[in-house]
Amino acid sequence: MAGKYSDYENCTDDELIDRLRRGEETIMDYVCDKYKNLVRSKAKSMFILGADNDDLIQEGMIGLFKAVRDYDMGRDASFYTFAELCISRQMYTAVQASKRQKHRPLNTYISLDIGTQTNHDEQEGTNLAEILADKAELSPEELILDKERVTYLEKAIEEGLSDFEKQVLDLYMTGMSYTQIAKVLGRDEKATDNALSRAKQKVRELLKKEK
Repeated sequence: MAGKYSDYENCTDDELIDRLRRGEETIMDYVCDKYKNLVRSKAKSMFILGADNDDLIQEGMIGLFKAVRDYDMGRDASFYTFAELCISRQMYTAVQASKRQKHRPLNTYISLDIGTQTNHDEQEGTNLAEILADKAELSPEELILDKERVTYLEKAIEEGLSDFEKQVLDLYMTGMSYTQIAKVLGRDEKATDNALSRAKQKVRELLKKEK
């Protein structure tokens, strides 16, 4: 990013935001350019929840603007961390508001690790993708049965999990840790961790019924 932005490249985020708030409006263009890859990365991870990628990017940029507006240099750890939170929160709020969120295909859940975890690092148990057989190896009749099973799981998860558990599960599917999920949802970390554990256990029990 050369040319008119060369004066900004050696500045810290705090310095950039301070100068922006002092009236250097072109800095906003530089910040948008600097953080566009973060927005795209978040949009890619949120895409699994059923939203349009372009819409997510637009929402992510709104989140970035809010981060610049609300960042407190004396309170927040770093602008990057704060911006990541604002972008994720803005995108997820948009996903929740979308009617498509209620009708997304459950095959997105195939990427979910439902095994038990210790400190969310060490994993054991069975992955949902391992339980639902590889579709490429199924016969047409088996594929129909597999789709029926997915439909059953979708309905069972919708009815069996609380709203909070479903929100936590959705965000966990995007690759977020429970601490990140807690920040996005504005909830206590312990409560979020417990909700994630409950959601995984409920999904595990549903799968046992299907065996």
